[in-house]
Amino acid sequence: MTARAQATTLADLIEAATRLASGKRRTILGITGAPGAGKSTLGEGIVEALGPERAVLVPMDGFHLADAVLAARGLRDVKGAIHTFDDAGYAALLERIRHPRPGEIVYAPRFDRNLEEPIAGSIEVRPDVPLVVTEGNYLLADDGAWPRVRACLTECWFLEPAPDVRRERLIARHVAFGKSPEAARAWALGTDEANAALIAATAERADRVLRIAEG
Repeated sequence: MTARAQATTLADLIEAATRLASGKRRTILGITGAPGAGKSTLGEGIVEALGPERAVLVPMDGFHLADAVLAARGLRDVKGAIHTFDDAGYAALLERIRHPRPGEIVYAPRFDRNLEEPIAGSIEVRPDVPLVVTEGNYLLADDGAWPRVRACLTECWFLEPAPDVRRERLIARHVAFGKSPEAARAWALGTDEANAALIAATAERADRVLRIAEG
């Protein structure tokens, strides 16, 4: 655990998110960390606990470039790297979400892990929902349009599980979505690990660096 990392529980983080959802203005909570850190699990847990009237989840993964685009650019083998996302599109969406117009519903994309493709217009963000939770690897990156993303976030939490726990989660996820155990391990310790090193360097820009108690 790094010097900044705080031990915490899911219940504590749900309580913190509830406070964010209790203000008069919309808030956006960012959750970031390396692949396998537990970002989507935490985001889903918060939204489930608060309910659809108070929170909605808008993942960064909806802004993956399509496989056809990655193949044309020779990037298919590094899918998930920072340059394989539409960062400007993601920033523009969060800017719309941050300042909702009365009566306007914003539709966000989601990433289908079975298809391995983004699906447009899949997530409904109603103007009256007070908390939007967004999670992804590169929320605190400092190049391209990523600083615009950070500017939209009321708070950003960086998840830092034990490295061996994170890697094993990641391998299991790759296997669950179709990779052989050998291919899953190679991807997790290759492409994913390179991305993790870049992401770790952004932790200093988080509001909180957290390690959630297991179990």
